[in-house]
Order: sequence, then C-alpha cells, then structure tokens
Amino acid sequence: MNTQTSSLTIGAVAKRVGVAIDTIRYYEREGLLPEPQRRASGYRSYGDSTVAQLRFIRRAKDLGFTLEEIRELLALSADRQRGVKAVKQRAEKRLAAIEQRIVELQRVRDGLAQLVASCPGHGRPEECPILRALGDEQVSA
Repeated sequence: MNTQTSSLTIGAVAKRVGVAIDTIRYYEREGLLPEPQRRASGYRSYGDSTVAQLRFIRRAKDLGFTLEEIRELLALSADRQRGVKAVKQRAEKRLAAIEQRIVELQRVRDGLAQLVASCPGHGRPEECPILRALGDEQVSA
C-alpha cells in the first residue's frame, strides 16, 4: 500500500484525512503506516496510498477496532487466501464486543436513572440517594 503517486506533505495528508500531524507520526511509530520517503530537504513525502491507508485506519477506529486489530486488518487486506474470511471473523468479534458494551451501558443507564428518580434535588447532602450510593462500599452497578 505504499506506492507513491503524488508527493504530499504531512500537513496536506493530515488535512485530507482530518487527523492531526501527530496522529500520522504516531501511526508511523506504531507500524500502522510505512516509513515515508524523504525529500532532499529531509521532509516527509507521502503518496495517495498513505491517504487511503489513513482513511482505512480512521474508519476502523470509528467502528471501534483497536490499533492492534487495525494492524491485523491491514495485514489481512493483502492476504488473497484467507483475508476476507478472517476480516469477517474480526468484524464479528468486534460486533459482539460492542453489543456486550451496549448491554453494560444500558445497565449503568438504568441504575443511574433510578438514582436520579429517587433524588428530590434538595435537602442535606448526606440524605442525597445519589451521593449515598456513590459512597457505599457495596456498589450494585
């Protein structure tokens, strides 16, 4: 994914993809992006393939994939033998984790809604059901 079809600065790439320059440098250090070519001046030079790869990373992050999972997806995208099947398996695993997180968040929401409903919104702090629940040793959230 590193064929250079145009010569872009790191700032131009960041602007095209909508990420910070430091994010690009971080992805390079983490091995998600290949080391860029350098101009005679020493400045980094990027091609359209880097823009495409950054968009891939950004969209995968938006879907909840971790950087390690994104690294695997990038490797699988070049795997002609098992790539698509393995990508689907990774996506199914991510989906299951998201669904579990939704269940957890709904439980937290319901617990907080009960606390909010039981609080009159006035009176002494030590009588506040929210503060009492937060201070209890036994938390049932």
